[in-house]
Amino acid sequence: MEKCKARIDSLYNGSAVDGKGLRCVVFFTGCNMRCGFCHNPETWTEKGREISLSELVARIKRYRSYIKNGGVTLSGGEPFLQAKFCIELVKELHKENIGVIIETNGLIVDKELIELCDGIRLDIKNQDAPIDGKVFEFLKYCQSCDKFVTMTNVLVPSLNDTQQKLSVLKTLKQEFSCIKELKFLAFRKLCESKYQRLNMPFPYEKYREGSREDLQKAYEFLES
Repeated sequence: MEKCKARIDSLYNGSAVDGKGLRCVVFFTGCNMRCGFCHNPETWTEKGREISLSELVARIKRYRSYIKNGGVTLSGGEPFLQAKFCIELVKELHKENIGVIIETNGLIVDKELIELCDGIRLDIKNQDAPIDGKVFEFLKYCQSCDKFVTMTNVLVPSLNDTQQKLSVLKTLKQEFSCIKELKFLAFRKLCESKYQRLNMPFPYEKYREGSREDLQKAYEFLES
């Protein structure tokens, strides 16, 4: 396990927003999208630190008592960019009876990793461009192996909260029964200081933050 290595930005214990229960979240470096609303731009440009499989498993096991009703979430960046490492990580954590879900943009269809994990949090990016065809391929494979998918969407007022944009999400959920739930996430600017530190412009500065009312309207449209 010492030879199996990956690059991560950080490991966070105690998250209640990255899946069910309290979770330990591994933030991998590297991303193939670089969305304008991203809260983790440091994972695009900074190499992070190299970590071996054995070290990461040992660190996660320290938090076993905290995550006993939750599990581990692989996030980033984009964890599917380091799929081979993630496959071995999931195998080792399953030996410890620790469940693993993966947050992804769905543009990399690694069948073995999809099959191994205990669930997918698929963040649909419908802010700036049509949904990539790879996402449909990803969902088709999740459907074929009956994988539990939570579809998430960062809701940016006046950008992707229109009926046209929301209809795309509604159609996706109707078409793929593996999508068991859809969660809207309100756009926030808490990450703005990170862009400043990295000397990068914050692309979504002109948009206002999302409100509870914005989310409610989106859910109401989805159920109509």
